[in-house]
Amino acid sequence: MLLTPTPERTSSREMLDVLIRAGLIAILAVFCFRIFAPFLNLMAWSVILAITLYPLQVRLRPMFGGKDGWIATLIVLIAFAVILVPTYALGIAVADSIEKSMAIFKSGGFRIPPPAESVSGWPVIGQRVYDFWLQASTDLTGLAQKFAPQLKEAGLAVLATLTGLGAGLVIFFVALIIAGILMAHGELGYRSAVQIASRISGPENGVQIADLCTATIRAVAQGVVGIAFIQMLLIGIGFIVMGIPGAGLLALAVLLLGIMQLPATLITIPVIVFVILTEGVSAATIIFSVYIFVAGLADNVLKPLMLGRGVAVPMPVVLIGALGGMVTGGVIGLFVGPVMLAVGYQLFWRWVRDQPQVEQTQPQPQEQKPA
Repeated sequence: MLLTPTPERTSSREMLDVLIRAGLIAILAVFCFRIFAPFLNLMAWSVILAITLYPLQVRLRPMFGGKDGWIATLIVLIAFAVILVPTYALGIAVADSIEKSMAIFKSGGFRIPPPAESVSGWPVIGQRVYDFWLQASTDLTGLAQKFAPQLKEAGLAVLATLTGLGAGLVIFFVALIIAGILMAHGELGYRSAVQIASRISGPENGVQIADLCTATIRAVAQGVVGIAFIQMLLIGIGFIVMGIPGAGLLALAVLLLGIMQLPATLITIPVIVFVILTEGVSAATIIFSVYIFVAGLADNVLKPLMLGRGVAVPMPVVLIGALGGMVTGGVIGLFVGPVMLAVGYQLFWRWVRDQPQVEQTQPQPQEQKPA
C-alpha cells in the first residue's frame, strides 16, 4: 500500500532541500573566500586605484581615438615614473645621510652644543631637559649605553617599518598594473558594479549605490591622500630651503601622518623649535617658522573643501568613515570605511523616507448643545 504524501511531509522535504542547498552554498562561499583571501588587499587596492585614475582615462580618450588599452598603459607607466623617481631620490638621500652620520660619529666629530641656562627655567620639565641635554653634550657615549635597550628596540621597529614599506611598495606596483587592466575595461566594470548593486539593494538603487561608492572613493583619494601629498610638498620645500638635516625623510613622515589623519604639527613644531634653538631668532627663522606652521595647518582648510566634493552625503559622514576605517582597517580602511558608511547613510535615509503616507483626517467639530 503506497503512502500518499501529506502537505506536512511535502513542506518538511522542501525545507530540508532548502537547508541542504543553503549549507552547500555556504561551504562553497567559505572555500572561495579562503582561496581569495591572500589577494584581498591587492584587489582592493587595484579597484581603488582604477576608480581614482579612471577620470584621467576618460579625458585622454579623445586624444587617443578611444583606445582604452593604450591609454591605461600610458597612465600606469606615468604613475610608475612619478612614484619611482622620488622614491629612488629619497632612498639615495637617506642612505647618504646615514653614511655621513655614521662617519661623523665614528670620527668623534659629532658634538651636541650645551644647553642655555634659560632651559632650566622652563616650567615643569625645564630641569630634566637641561640635565639630559647637558649629559648628551658632555658624555654622549655614556648616555647611549644607558639607553641601549630602548635604542635597540627603536632600531628594530624602524627596520621593521622600512621592510613593511618596501613590501607595501611592491604590492602597490602590482596593484597599479592590475588597475590598468581594470581601466582598460572600465565600461564593462561599471555595468558589472551596477548589476551587483542592483541585485543587492534593488533595481531602483543600483545606479545610485554604484555612483555613490565611486564618488566616495575619489573624494577620499583627493581629500586625504591628495591633501597629504600637497602638504608634504609645501613642508618639504621649506625644509630643503632651510637646510634641515634629513629633510626628505621628514617630508615622507609628513605624508604618512597625513594619510593616517594625524596632524603634521607633530613634525613641524619640533623642527621649528630645533631651528630657533640652533639658529637663533632672526628674520629668516621667523619667516621659516611662520611658513612651516601655516603649511602644517593647511589640511584644516583644504580638507573641508575637497573631502566631500561630488558625494551625495554630508562631509562629516565621509570624514568619520575615513577616521574609523583607518583605525579599524589601516590604509585600506581609509577608503572602505567612508564607502560603507556613505552607502549605509543613503540606504538608512531612503528607508526612513519610504514609508506610507498616513491620511490625516480633520477632526469634526462637535455640535454644541444649547444651554
